[in-house]
Amino acid sequence: MRWILGAAMQERRTSSRKKSFLKGTLYFDNRLSSAECLVRDLSEQGARVQFSSPVRLPDMVELYIPVRDQTFEAKVRWRRDDEVGLAFAANALGGAAPEGDLEQRVKTLEQEVARLQRQVAEIRREYKRVRGED
Repeated sequence: MRWILGAAMQERRTSSRKKSFLKGTLYFDNRLSSAECLVRDLSEQGARVQFSSPVRLPDMVELYIPVRDQTFEAKVRWRRDDEVGLAFAANALGGAAPEGDLEQRVKTLEQEVARLQRQVAEIRREYKRVRGED
């Protein structure tokens, strides 16, 4: 009977998942909070992560996988005891981002770098002023 029920269930994934045993970290609350996890399944569209005990998470998180040096923005799709299912933002694991999107992201990052460089220069000037090196 169980096999019949299992055969009747429909698979909702549109990409194949691969079993994994990777250490991960979920970041949330603007990276002010984090939770260590184990990435058990991984696909282009999402992941199943497991915790050592149940964890309270918001609906949106970032999954960081250190061994791959990859970070994914993700939405929590389901929660069960010590496991959580995540859906990644589009094209997370290797699909090319739409050209316009990539260009916009690069432009935004370049603007942020320029802003941070101006802040560092201002801090250096203020530091020299306070030390009397001006």
